[in-house]
Amino acid sequence: MKKIWQSLPVRLLAGVLLGILAGLVANETFMNIIVTLKQVLGQVITFCVPLIVIGFIAPSITRLGKNASRMLGIALLIAYVSSVGAALFSTFAGYTLIPHLSIVSNAEGLKALPDVIFQLEIPQIMSVMSALVFSILMGLGVTWTGSVRTTEILEEFQQIVLQIVTKIIIPLLPLFIACTFCGLSYEGTITKQLPVFLKVIIIVMIGHYLWMTLLYVLAGLYSGKNPVEVVKHYGPAYITAVGTMSSAATLAVALRCAKKSSVLREDMVNFGIPLFANIHLCGSVLTEVFFVMTVSQILYGKIPSLGTMILFCLLLGIFAIGAPGVPGGTVMASLGLITGILLFDDTGTALMLTIFALQDSFGTACNVTGDGALTLMLTGYADKHKIAAKQ
Repeated sequence: MKKIWQSLPVRLLAGVLLGILAGLVANETFMNIIVTLKQVLGQVITFCVPLIVIGFIAPSITRLGKNASRMLGIALLIAYVSSVGAALFSTFAGYTLIPHLSIVSNAEGLKALPDVIFQLEIPQIMSVMSALVFSILMGLGVTWTGSVRTTEILEEFQQIVLQIVTKIIIPLLPLFIACTFCGLSYEGTITKQLPVFLKVIIIVMIGHYLWMTLLYVLAGLYSGKNPVEVVKHYGPAYITAVGTMSSAATLAVALRCAKKSSVLREDMVNFGIPLFANIHLCGSVLTEVFFVMTVSQILYGKIPSLGTMILFCLLLGIFAIGAPGVPGGTVMASLGLITGILLFDDTGTALMLTIFALQDSFGTACNVTGDGALTLMLTGYADKHKIAAKQ
């Protein structure tokens, strides 16, 4: 029994279930403690994210040596293609299915969460995007100059970050997820708000699994390796993403899962997983496209034209690369597209944000799991082009 409880997936699932049950019977005093605890844990986890990005991406780029620029370009290309492909796939599904759906929106009647007892702010040393850019520039700069001393410092920093992940982030995640689901259960999101768009959410989730399947099949065909050997380890990362609703907050678990795969090169995991966590948001993009089409049908009586949707998808892929890997990051980054290209008014924007939040956790889980497929593609590319792995 002790060995089972030490399993991360078991602890994560226990956190989800305990959180939901506690939220159903909790009173306001208890929720004061829960929301405060969640806020503190969230601050600690969020603070560590830039450290994880720097600790893994920068040393990984230095290990790529003269191939660093090329591998970065390949990673950006496949992330963009995956996101745009998911968006166009969702567009096709929207034109096919939405006209046949009868959706009634009624997302009112939720119970408000109480205020936190005290507000503990732990600002990040830099934003996630700043950390990502810093890591890339630092890694490339060290590679171009051949700086041995800085390379050693980056290697040592990665080992420090690994210990932070192992001894702090991983143990805190089940508690953080339990607090998250306790809040959702208490305010009524799970019991009241979710059924409003249940049909749409189910369709989107099916789309997530279809797109993940396609990514892993393509990755397996290209790399010549068994993609099952990657995806079978991603259960803990998927559950964590559902609970945290954040690719960035799931990064530590995703790295652990990917490293268990026998077909992924470790240097590609250290380089690809942190990078894709910030630039590959295929699940969120797929979700947003289907939802904007649904909201347009509900409020404005029609779905946007095909030309408008194609333009929206192509630009959304770019915005997704720059979107922060935090809850709602994709839709927040693309609000300009929603109002400028699709011409949504305040009501449409608010409804879009509401229903996107309902399933944001599953879109994030698709993003994170899809990162494993793209990392397998990077592994295949490195092997095919004889890019040696450096220790």
